Amino acid sequence: MQGRAFPGGSVRVLVVIVALLCAACAPRGQLVLSPETPPTGEVQTIFVATTRSLDDETGRFGHDRAETVRHARYGVAIPANRKAGEIGWPPRSGRVNPDTDFFTTEELRHPDEAAFSADLRRALADMPKGSRDAVIFVHGFNNTFSEGLYRIAQLGHDLNLPGVVMHYSWPSAGSPLAYVHDRDSALFARDGLERLISVAVGSGAERVILVAHSMGSALTMEALRQAAIRNGDSIIRRIGGVILISPDLDVDVFRAQAHTMDTLPQPFLIFGSSRDRVLNIAARLTGEPERLGNLTDLGRIADLDVTYLDTGAYATGSGHFTVGNSPALLQLLEGIGDIDRAFGADERGRIGLLPGVVLTAQSATKIILAPVSAISEELSPQ
Repeated sequence: MQGRAFPGGSVRVLVVIVALLCAACAPRGQLVLSPETPPTGEVQTIFVATTRSLDDETGRFGHDRAETVRHARYGVAIPANRKAGEIGWPPRSGRVNPDTDFFTTEELRHPDEAAFSADLRRALADMPKGSRDAVIFVHGFNNTFSEGLYRIAQLGHDLNLPGVVMHYSWPSAGSPLAYVHDRDSALFARDGLERLISVAVGSGAERVILVAHSMGSALTMEALRQAAIRNGDSIIRRIGGVILISPDLDVDVFRAQAHTMDTLPQPFLIFGSSRDRVLNIAARLTGEPERLGNLTDLGRIADLDVTYLDTGAYATGSGHFTVGNSPALLQLLEGIGDIDRAFGADERGRIGLLPGVVLTAQSATKIILAPVSAISEELSPQ
């Protein structure tokens, strides 16, 4: 590390990095299976595919890599009375409190992909035609299996996600000091995600919606790029939307991935903020001025058909998962309902649905989300 890039010395910078990354993912969560505990609220069903190996000590999915994709289905109980964005982690010892804690009501591990696909097909068939969506969440850096599982359960509940909710869990080490390891693991896991998309389509999903956070965005784009190279647009055209949340992804790499696909799936949404302290550090680690998730110059992606939503006005703490943590922003997004209507081509429709300032540069659109009061003050005569 050179002093010019890291003023104040590499030791101090390392301490800052560790503190920020720990803050972004704390508290650490664990999976607690308690089928005998009556839930007080909704039980969210999550279909899971993972390239994590089973931990010999715990018998659960750990952080080591597995070349074979494993499959499972979980039921996650969500307390009835809680603030949007909150996850109440169950205690490491003792009984769960259904009034405050997320906990697992059911754990079913499928023996093979065929059994998983059959289970998924039954769940999709129970839904009316036209609404058989598969929403696949891809977690980010420094996540354990249980953290990713409970996070998608929280998002599925708070955003009232349509269709079947799925989770692709790649083998993150779950350590703030394993950034390079996790980048390699994300590349290792791209085949598994590509396969999961195909399985979802083959099981009856009419549309697949991809939601990725942080480093999971790089994995998602790599899987889509691979699918385009292998199969042309046969899989890409079944993607009903892509949402990248705080993407930890090099802007030039993103452009190259997008151009490989010719046409990006629509709607294609990027949630970012210049107030994302984790991505500001990640940019310095990679020697670049910024990452896709803290992009300030929309001109760098102006030729791509994307909508960039700036969530900086809602950011707190590290600002790295504002979409999932902010009750105000969750309420705003849940109230939109129809994602195609909200983020379609009609800018006037966007303004009516989203309280923000809309800027357009060629194909790309940037929406600066802000509370209505803040926008009124910003636009009022000085």
